Amino acid sequence: MRFRDRAVRDRRLPPEHFRKSPGGLRLSSLGLGTYIGPPDGATDLLVEQAVTIGLTSGRINVLDTAINYRYQRAERSVGRAIARLVERGEIARDEVFVATKNGYLAPDAESRTPPERWVEEELVRPGILDPADVVDGCHAMSRAYLRDQFARSRANLGLETIDLLYLHNGPDAQLPTVGREGFLARLEEAFRLFEEFRDQGTLGYYGLATWDCLRARRSEPGYLALEEACRIARKVGGADHGFRFVQFPFNVAMPEAATARNQSVGGELQTLFDSARGLGLGCFTSVPLFQGQLARSGPKRSGLSAAQTALQFARSAPGNLGPLFGAKRPEHLSENLELAGRIPWDNGSFGALLS
Repeated sequence: MRFRDRAVRDRRLPPEHFRKSPGGLRLSSLGLGTYIGPPDGATDLLVEQAVTIGLTSGRINVLDTAINYRYQRAERSVGRAIARLVERGEIARDEVFVATKNGYLAPDAESRTPPERWVEEELVRPGILDPADVVDGCHAMSRAYLRDQFARSRANLGLETIDLLYLHNGPDAQLPTVGREGFLARLEEAFRLFEEFRDQGTLGYYGLATWDCLRARRSEPGYLALEEACRIARKVGGADHGFRFVQFPFNVAMPEAATARNQSVGGELQTLFDSARGLGLGCFTSVPLFQGQLARSGPKRSGLSAAQTALQFARSAPGNLGPLFGAKRPEHLSENLELAGRIPWDNGSFGALLS
């Protein structure tokens, strides 16, 4: 609330830029992602600068990262930026919503040990990771592995409590190999572990960061019913469970979350956005620029650049808390942050571009 109130009062930002999320949080309708870039010192500095500018501008208080992004260096870059701002008194820790993800293997780019040997020495030999639990050579979701990764994420970020932990592409990676029943059993154990983190005070909420599974047709083998995931969360965490957020792609070229009625709530087929809202989940969306293609050659509306149009479209989708964009070059970051001073489109303007 303080971040939102200060931004509206001092920065003259429209109140509509901020959304009320599960848990009553007031979050910016634009979030900063940290996926892109090589694992080197120069990119570290660019990420730290982008986080600093985003937070001090009053335009962004949502940060999204993952332990495997830039092989742990993305989390560390985010953590250093937050620590400096908190130390200087420019922002309070509870004014920033930090989300990270785990599930993928994430060797340490700052280690001199080669990646495969690092996994063997750091994870396999100590008994943290059973090679039999690794799917497709890159993903695992056993309790021991997820516990270890969460501890590393907290250390990388320098945070006692992480606001949101996603299981990173769990259904997408695991379903083709272990099958539906096998995956749901693993999901239940993962959710049970995440509830333990919440009981310990080290985690606020958890969620699923996905690619295809929530947008797929119900007949496809990689499909996941959001209602089923919520049922598992209620089983392990009760009515006050912490499964409150999902992340998935959404843009003009990938509009399924707003157009396909592939999710069911109480027997009624609904879109992904509508079903998430009905189940009490907040949505964040990824790849709003379609990996840069929409910024280069996408449509333009209302005096906006192509990149701004793509972001405005995504943040205007009914039920979307906000798109997550990555920008390290100052001119791109400034261009994207300018949108915070604009009110999201109404349903008519949003629908016109959707069609």
